Amino acid sequence: MTRAEVHEKLTGVFRKVFDQPSLVIGDATTAKDVEGWDSLAHVSLVVAVEKAFGVRFTTKEVKALANVGDFLELIQRRAK
Repeated sequence: MTRAEVHEKLTGVFRKVFDQPSLVIGDATTAKDVEGWDSLAHVSLVVAVEKAFGVRFTTKEVKALANVGDFLELIQRRAK
């Protein structure tokens, strides 16, 4: 998948998890930028992303995510 394809699909996952149909995410987006993105929502987001892309992340990988850009890169590495 191209980065643009991953971004488009990831945006859909974010919109569904946070129930915000018009949510726009970018590489620099963090939990502080998205209403409702707390620790519980983060777990739901990670699980939803794993299902959507057919991948599994380690705890270490998830802890290392600082922003959406990091998430995109991790998905691209895993979803080959």
